[in-house]
Amino acid sequence: MEKALNVSHSGSSKGKWGNPAQRQVRSGSYSPGSGAVSDTSHPSQTQKRHLEGILNKYTNLLQGWQSRYFVLDPELGQLQYFINEHSKNQKPRGSLPLIGSSVAPSDEFPFMFSVFAANGDLFKLRANNASEQQMWMTQLQLCARRHSDSSAKVMSQAEGQQKNLVNSIESLPTHGPLSSLDQDLLLLKATSAATLSCLGECLSILQHNVCQAAQHITHSHTQGPNSDNISGWSMPKTPSEDQVKNGELTGHNTSVRHQPNSPAHRNEERLKDSENSSPESVDHSEEITDTEDNEEEDLGVLDDQRSVILHLLSQLKLGMDLTRVVLPTFILEKRSLLEMYANFMAHPDVFLAITSGSTPEERIIRFVEYYLTAFHEGRKGAVAKKPYNPIIGENFHCTWDIARDKVRPLRTTSSSPAPSAAPSVQTASNDGVGAYRLRFVAEQVSHHPPVSGFYCECKERRTCVNAHVWTKSKFMGMSIGVSMVGEGVLHLLEHDEKYVFTLPSAYARSILTVPWVELGGKVSICCAKSGYSAAVTFHTKPFYGGKVHRVTAEVKHNPTGTIVCKAQGEWNGSLEFTYSSGETKVIDTSKLPVIRKKIRPLGKQSQFESRRLWQHVTTALKTGDIDTATEHKRQLEERQRREGKQRAASGTPWKPKYFIKEGEGWVYHNPLWKTK
Repeated sequence: MEKALNVSHSGSSKGKWGNPAQRQVRSGSYSPGSGAVSDTSHPSQTQKRHLEGILNKYTNLLQGWQSRYFVLDPELGQLQYFINEHSKNQKPRGSLPLIGSSVAPSDEFPFMFSVFAANGDLFKLRANNASEQQMWMTQLQLCARRHSDSSAKVMSQAEGQQKNLVNSIESLPTHGPLSSLDQDLLLLKATSAATLSCLGECLSILQHNVCQAAQHITHSHTQGPNSDNISGWSMPKTPSEDQVKNGELTGHNTSVRHQPNSPAHRNEERLKDSENSSPESVDHSEEITDTEDNEEEDLGVLDDQRSVILHLLSQLKLGMDLTRVVLPTFILEKRSLLEMYANFMAHPDVFLAITSGSTPEERIIRFVEYYLTAFHEGRKGAVAKKPYNPIIGENFHCTWDIARDKVRPLRTTSSSPAPSAAPSVQTASNDGVGAYRLRFVAEQVSHHPPVSGFYCECKERRTCVNAHVWTKSKFMGMSIGVSMVGEGVLHLLEHDEKYVFTLPSAYARSILTVPWVELGGKVSICCAKSGYSAAVTFHTKPFYGGKVHRVTAEVKHNPTGTIVCKAQGEWNGSLEFTYSSGETKVIDTSKLPVIRKKIRPLGKQSQFESRRLWQHVTTALKTGDIDTATEHKRQLEERQRREGKQRAASGTPWKPKYFIKEGEGWVYHNPLWKTK
């Protein structure tokens, strides 16, 4: 028996749609089925008709048309779909808000029509015949119109209430206990006006998008049956709900084939080579001083890029995990996350000075000084760009050579002003005799969840740090938050001390205008042996007023409860330290000398080292060729997925090259504390 189209109105009688004799109607399905339908058909209630049945939904070029069970809910104003009728009591596979939406027929396929939501989502659907096509389109249009009219009424009511609020405040006397000039009332007045303005702007954007959508859908047949280009966007689109559920995320929604001799093809072929080198095979004598700058221009978001971001945001929900969501390539920073961790060591002289502290108190204070000054260069300023997500097995190596006479604590006291000169950059002059060598290695040890391990050591100073970090991203409306889950351990072997520390979260703010980065959250530093600990708070900017990039810290001797040091300031500016002795110290992070890391040339690097792995993406980003960058990025991600499926099929777990799993963490395979 063929599948019935289920329809109901908002009355109480029962029956089949379109025929009191309970005629079965096909609803765009190419699979047979059956099911009961209900129809409360009161003529005056047709605009609130509940409609459900099978339609075919276009997913992408790979999957094509898929049979799905659709439900039009007139009260919610949503078009929802499920895998089949039996799953309709579960969570919908996907949904489309109909307020402000546009519905139009399409000439691409018989009985096809498109529903374009104001938030940028698009459903391409096919009914089984012209009658059902018209039925669905009519009811979707009626539902969209009814909810759009309702939103206009809500806006009008909000304007009236805001006007009454303003009149009530302005009618108050200018003096007295309740004055029209009261700061809280003035703030309420301004907030209500800003909120109303924001609502009006949102409604304007919705109406603009609907006009563009209608124009696009009306002329969509001129682009051919394989076109999936919306509003002229040339950027790769975010994945459909079906793809998200099935884990089929790529940089594009289409399959791309390359010519055998194309650069993209050659890059993919090189990545097929296995890494046969041992963990200790890196020849540091081949390293040269890094000359890459990769400073990101703070130009804000371009109009076409804003459209892509709006389309992306429309598919996200508050609190949604972004780990498996492919973000637009133009927001990428020209370095891997693994290299970003290395750049936290841009002041290695400050790091190596920790172990020379004469007392446990001085050593933890020096560690806090280093910790608070490390984020400025590691984040490369406040520009909101996202480093490349490392590919599993990707690794990064570098070293620093630090002149021994440069390793000393930061001693810029309040009575001795900080130097006014710009920060210097120390390079190869530190090489050779009289220099300490600091060696760094990082590796992506896991893909799901995305975990990075990094290790840094100086054998001469008998100090090293081991850390593992799991990055978790979530959508927060007009911001994106990235939590750094995990911990690091600093080992001072000369003193047999271990300092366990955590990392703050990062937030990309104002992602539709001029995006910027701030750090937030509470982190801790603790040494169990000495009994000293530090509590560090990175303060996010308040909604009204307040400074940006603020950080405060407190160092305490736990057995006695004594506060031995306090710090406050900006993590990318000036920091003031106050000690229990009464001494104060000011450190200006922008004036600290930066020591360049040393790295091997690309030709000397192995296939999975970050710079070589991402070289084509980086080159394309530098020239502004976003399409080429996106394609090379897609190849890397495709290869990672393909190899992951092969390992899953064969039951072969991934084995990292440099790190070993110990409990919930990852430890470097040959750390300094295990060597004699």
